[in-house]
Amino acid sequence: MTNTTYKATSSFSALSYPYYIWILFLFIFLIVQTGCAPRLQDVNAPIPEPKEFTQSGTDSIPVKWWTTFQDPTLNRVVKQALESNLQLAGNWQQFKASLASVKREKSFLWPEIDATVRTAISRPEPDFAGGENLRAGLSASYEIDLWGRISSGIQAEKFRAKASYFDFQAAAMTLSAETAITWYQLVTTRKQLELINQQIKTNEDIVRLIRARFTGGQIRAVDILRQEQLLESTKDQKIFYETRIGLLQNQLSVMLGRPPQNETIFPGDSLPVLPSLPETGLPLELIRRRPDVQQSYNLVLAADRDMAQAIRNKYPRISLNLEGQLRSNNYNSLFQDWAYTLAGNIVAPLIYGGRLQAEVDQSEALKNQALFDYGQTVLISFREVEDALIREQKQRERIKVLERRLELVKKTSDQLRIEFLNGLSDYLDVLLQLDKQQQLQRDMIEAKQTLIEIRISLYRALAGDFGHEPPENFQAN
Repeated sequence: MTNTTYKATSSFSALSYPYYIWILFLFIFLIVQTGCAPRLQDVNAPIPEPKEFTQSGTDSIPVKWWTTFQDPTLNRVVKQALESNLQLAGNWQQFKASLASVKREKSFLWPEIDATVRTAISRPEPDFAGGENLRAGLSASYEIDLWGRISSGIQAEKFRAKASYFDFQAAAMTLSAETAITWYQLVTTRKQLELINQQIKTNEDIVRLIRARFTGGQIRAVDILRQEQLLESTKDQKIFYETRIGLLQNQLSVMLGRPPQNETIFPGDSLPVLPSLPETGLPLELIRRRPDVQQSYNLVLAADRDMAQAIRNKYPRISLNLEGQLRSNNYNSLFQDWAYTLAGNIVAPLIYGGRLQAEVDQSEALKNQALFDYGQTVLISFREVEDALIREQKQRERIKVLERRLELVKKTSDQLRIEFLNGLSDYLDVLLQLDKQQQLQRDMIEAKQTLIEIRISLYRALAGDFGHEPPENFQAN
């Protein structure tokens, strides 16, 4: 009959249990008293206290800010972009990868268990009769997270996962704004094309008219050439707008996650009426709701936990190891003999050439860098709001000036035309005024479109996380 053998080893076997337990507690007490890693605290941006924004309206911004334009087609286009844009899909996968990193860090809180099987053949057999040629067993190792080193790593990955989620939300916000801007640029360019076609027809009619007057000797040949130059100039503008329409359609198709050659987009023919100025709220509210600011904030918290983990790397590590094996010289007796080993280990760093302290210094510097980046992000968010408010105010003033200029140009053009027909003015004056009038008409359409872009920028600067979560099969259609 084969006897079962038991083997046990321990790092503390040289001391009796009461002594090494007291020594361990004393060692822990000294470590705790000499300094521990800093605890997580609230992080404030390193900037002066912000005052209220210079302007504010009364209308609240809806979660889906683009619905304020009351444009069903725009709503449908933005929805499609959020569901099918490939770059946004990549941002979502990045967030899922960060969640996997959190799971990986959490796994270090559990024991690691490995299964091993080994077989060997010894020749000549009589010389190795006592050798253990068959082994099968399990080994487990577990680090006691006494100082919170592993927990700090988990917290850091959680904050990075939050930052990745807010990065996705910021990307969704940017995509919605760029889609809306591209859409209304396309609408504006189509309006410009319609206007330029009308101007070409007007110029062609004038060419025919002055040619008839030239036959009667009432106009010079050079005036016909000048009018034809204006006609060709407007035709050149038409080519420019046709090109721009094609490029904008291609750009919008890519935003929607579709090949440009597969899409034919027909935008509307009118720009929306802007609602009244939205309520800007308090600057601190802006910090809490903007996803890019929240992303930067969570990166600071992650860097703080990285620093805590680096500090705790300087503390001793306590781990337990358990190994059990079945050993035999042949398969028949493999399950008759077994042995186990139980070991407790304390590994305390003593001399590392300053490497551990350098890692602490590095992580602290990276934390400070993240903090300054966070402050810069906050300042930029304030500036974007103020910039949009100033630009909208001045753009409205500019549109009023353009309206007045256009009114005066029309009156002047009509008066010069009457004077020319009565032989009181030169046709060059009529031509120059006509050119100016047509250019102002195009400038007016562009100015109104710019005002819409400024309002979109204001919504983007003020709006927060609108809670967009893609469907399970988030990919291009």
